[in-house]
Amino acid sequence: MSNLFIAIFAYLIDKKFGEFSFIKHPVIVIGELISFFEKKFYNNSITRGCLLVVFVLSVVSVLAVSLTLYLQFFSPFLNIVLSSFIASMFIAHKMLRDSVFKVLHVKNKKEAIAQLVSRDTKDMSESDVYKAAIETYAENLSDGVVAPLFYLLLFNLPGIIIYKAINTMDSMVGYRNEKYEKFGKCAAKLDDIANYIPSRITAVLIMLLARQKNIFAFYEDGKKHESPNAGHPITAMALALHVRLGGDTFYFGTLKHKAHFGTGKEEIDKKDVQNALNLL
Repeated sequence: MSNLFIAIFAYLIDKKFGEFSFIKHPVIVIGELISFFEKKFYNNSITRGCLLVVFVLSVVSVLAVSLTLYLQFFSPFLNIVLSSFIASMFIAHKMLRDSVFKVLHVKNKKEAIAQLVSRDTKDMSESDVYKAAIETYAENLSDGVVAPLFYLLLFNLPGIIIYKAINTMDSMVGYRNEKYEKFGKCAAKLDDIANYIPSRITAVLIMLLARQKNIFAFYEDGKKHESPNAGHPITAMALALHVRLGGDTFYFGTLKHKAHFGTGKEEIDKKDVQNALNLL
């Protein structure tokens, strides 16, 4: 029951305040830990990449469990308050919404969306920009909101902190390129496993909020994505908004053929993005 209270309060704290400027963000600390290992021990091999995962998760787990045990010395009320404050720093809904909202209202929309996606933005149309904004919002609702809350509910602070360590490793080294193809494989696969259930919960929640009759209609298109998880919330959002997402996209100057998700209009406009953000 205490985990439930912590999850609710943590979400509300993040929704109201977002990131705290007076403290170093713990995800940055995790990133520095990953960078330390990479600088000292990098070798583009699966074995070395698995050692990175073991090293980071070992350090983070010890710190997370120690923190949880330390908080038990406080009264139950204060324990919940402090745990909620700490947990809120591992949830990114306000930051995600603000970043996507910014795309709607800045003059240089391509520059704004380039900060959120890895695809080429130079030759994007306005519709392409809005489509990318919706896709990244839907996908990151799972990684940045639902998955952290899911593991917080199950395992208290160690759950949310360890999940964010896994997710941060994937975001830093989980790329299919010359440098990280092997080194990042272990981190990427672990992230796929960690997000398997939360991504589908996210999709169902989107379908419920959009009052879709068949709440599992996302699955058929969702499984077409190259990621075992990302396609489900993206498809759910497409169905909720009655738009068609996905399709061929340029990455680093190369055209990548991608599946389409959902059915509806392909010309995405500002109102569609706003409707996505309104699905609270």
